[in-house]
Amino acid sequence: MDLRTDPDFFDLLSWSYHSLIGRPLVPNGMVGAQAARWLYSEAPFAILAHNTEPDPIFVYGNEAAQRLFEYTWEELTKLPSRLSAETPDRAERAQFLEAVKRYGYIQGYRGIRVSKSGRRFSIENATVWQLIDSEGVWHGQAALLPIEMDGSFRS
Repeated sequence: MDLRTDPDFFDLLSWSYHSLIGRPLVPNGMVGAQAARWLYSEAPFAILAHNTEPDPIFVYGNEAAQRLFEYTWEELTKLPSRLSAETPDRAERAQFLEAVKRYGYIQGYRGIRVSKSGRRFSIENATVWQLIDSEGVWHGQAALLPIEMDGSFRS
């Protein structure tokens, strides 16, 4: 299923973010398909989400995330999320994701990530949260990566 602008997946992302963080994910007043399109193609931040598989796979990455990690939608949504970090950084990343499971979300995360071309870059002040629906079912985890005012990613 293509989740790029899927309203149901958007509802999961935005509802879980708002219920855990206490802020809306998109500008107030935006709902449904309009909000899903904005988040995918216009958001001034990167959003990534992975599923609950034992080796989680990215199921979503907006256009900002695709530019940052240098993957197309088709490539990104087949990629195990652990491959977004270099091998030495994967243990730290796994421990961090376990803490997110325990606490529901963590803000202010920073770490080193790697793009498809092997370019290393830092992420700072990221928010990572559990994708839990209104029934309490866990669907994975998502991350919001801020972008600098000039449009560049923190690196």
